Amino acid sequence: MTSTTLSIQDLGQRIEAIFTRSGMNGPQAGAMARVLTAGERDHCKSHGIYRIEGTLRTVKAGKVNPVAVPVVTPDDGTALVRVDAQGGFANAAFELALPELAARAKKLGLAAMVINDCTHLAALWPEVEAVAAHGLAAMVMCPSYATVAPTGGKDPLLGTNPFAFGWPRPDSDPYVFDFATSVAARGEVELHRRAGKQLPEGWALDKDGHPTTDPEAALAGAMLPFGGHKGSAISTMIELLAGIMIGDLTSPEVLDYLGSTTLAPRHGELILAFSPEAFARGRAGDPFARAEMLFGAITGQGARLPSQRRFRARAESAAAGITLSADEIAQLERFQTLGLDAV
Repeated sequence: MTSTTLSIQDLGQRIEAIFTRSGMNGPQAGAMARVLTAGERDHCKSHGIYRIEGTLRTVKAGKVNPVAVPVVTPDDGTALVRVDAQGGFANAAFELALPELAARAKKLGLAAMVINDCTHLAALWPEVEAVAAHGLAAMVMCPSYATVAPTGGKDPLLGTNPFAFGWPRPDSDPYVFDFATSVAARGEVELHRRAGKQLPEGWALDKDGHPTTDPEAALAGAMLPFGGHKGSAISTMIELLAGIMIGDLTSPEVLDYLGSTTLAPRHGELILAFSPEAFARGRAGDPFARAEMLFGAITGQGARLPSQRRFRARAESAAAGITLSADEIAQLERFQTLGLDAV
């Protein structure tokens, strides 16, 4: 069997049809299809169609509301935009509240979106890119479930706890980074397991707290933070800001709620938006022009800006389509035919 190349639009429609077949309403199915299609489009396999199975499994387990209609409640007189995801996926809630977040950030200089009672299993860069498209800088963070040992510990306590940042560039793709505060995203460990590949040294511990390169042992044990105590501290900050501060679940509480790491985590999410013009007002120089000088100095040394590979992959996908293996196409067809019975 040979590979198949689909347009970005065609793949998105296939994924959305799978989710609709599985009982998700329009807002939920559409938002999830868009973010997973974006993962494949940008060659981020760990956040592309690989995540369909986990999405369906979480719906089938009753741990996410597939027909949720998010409710946006701006705090009058404040910079907060609160979104009750109604137990649905975070992406639908984010898309609904983004215009209000952008309007408040432009008016006040900064604003924060708080999403409560949501399930999140996708990348964060689509969110920071969406905020940057409004001419705003952005930070996004959320906890996960307890799979990461704090530095010096051996038991899972922290989540992979991703953190993303975006800066708008008027005539270019935004400056974006998005990374787990663990050494790698948990999905990368699972992809290594499926491929029968060993993990790099320093990624994980087994259930007894010993270093391991075996993905099976790592999944049964604990991942490690990136950068030792620095990553551990940033991960803890995310538990505090995007869990405790917004009145939502921390990673250990998420694991208690789910009872499994095979389901998508339910928690909250924090999105911060900043207006560079508002912060720089009254000071010399244009903040966007000054940022371009910094980026030029970085690339002038031969260094690469984060996400540049992803943006190149995006351009390639737009021009030539997205190529999926025969096994991947067969899996999509199976999901479409069987729906929730496929998991």
